[in-house]
Amino acid sequence: MGSRLLNIQRRTAEHGRLRTGYTQGNRPVRSATWVITSHAEEHVRRAADLWGGEPEQWTPLNSSISQWRVITKAPAIEALITPGDPLNQYNEMWSKGGCQRRCDGETELLTRQPCICAARFGEDWHHQKKGTVCSATSRLNVMLPDLSGMGMWRAETHSFYAASEWGGMVDMVLAGTRGDGFVPVTLRIEPRQRVANGETKKFPVVVVELRGVTPRQALAGPMTAAVALDPAGGGQAVAAIEAPKGRDWIADAKGALTSDDVRDLWMEAQAAGAVHHKGTDPLSKQLMAIAAEKDAETRAEAEPGPDADGAYEAEVIDEEPGERQSTHWPVAAQPGSGARR
Repeated sequence: MGSRLLNIQRRTAEHGRLRTGYTQGNRPVRSATWVITSHAEEHVRRAADLWGGEPEQWTPLNSSISQWRVITKAPAIEALITPGDPLNQYNEMWSKGGCQRRCDGETELLTRQPCICAARFGEDWHHQKKGTVCSATSRLNVMLPDLSGMGMWRAETHSFYAASEWGGMVDMVLAGTRGDGFVPVTLRIEPRQRVANGETKKFPVVVVELRGVTPRQALAGPMTAAVALDPAGGGQAVAAIEAPKGRDWIADAKGALTSDDVRDLWMEAQAAGAVHHKGTDPLSKQLMAIAAEKDAETRAEAEPGPDADGAYEAEVIDEEPGERQSTHWPVAAQPGSGARR
């Protein structure tokens, strides 16, 4: 028993559905705003608090089990793409008896026959009347971070145009995250229209957009959950993590040969905004101290040492560090100088 359990695929419970339409009696109605449905009243009432609308009990067509729903006032909601592959896409045909066809675009998977719609109507089969061909069915599992529970919510669309866009977006995200970590997105219902054969057809399309992060950040690798939950505040942290490491001015200064080299390094740091032009910041002080050490090293190398008897060949005059520093260091970098650029 234990060994069989190890082979069971992990799956998060589904809390409910995100819909772009609802029913009035037996009549389907398209919605310009999100419709949230769930068996749990708590989830629906919380959704109403967040996005408006009145919670109500509702029974789906061809079902005797009552659920809860709210027709919100929000055309866009915040969500998280979770680890793994969140998208499921097939061309499907349903009836009261259940799913009659499920095709991957090449093979009808229930009968293992070649795509029936393409064989009958050609590559533009999706322009045919609904009910005569399969519907491009896309199911995207997301987490709604502001609702209670750790389960998933399923957004479903039968739009041929949304199918390609969802697939493209998810593929790019997975290319960056490799299915690890969370990605903040916005699910937005966008009204569109298409003109064909002299007729204008209006329809809604669900668009999946990155939220609070740039494509660079989304493709750079998995994000932490904290950043995904708060991209507005965590976006800067992501950028800082992903940006190349800043120059190590201290290490470069210690590796310099002379105090003049350190001085030039200070000028570079000033141009890069790493030090203040007054020279009173900690980095400037560290660089000045290193420059003084370089001066001391230079003097020690230039000055002759004592002979075997401890005598010097020439008189040694010690120079005050401050005098040497002021000679070689930019005036603007000296503490208290008050100099300006």
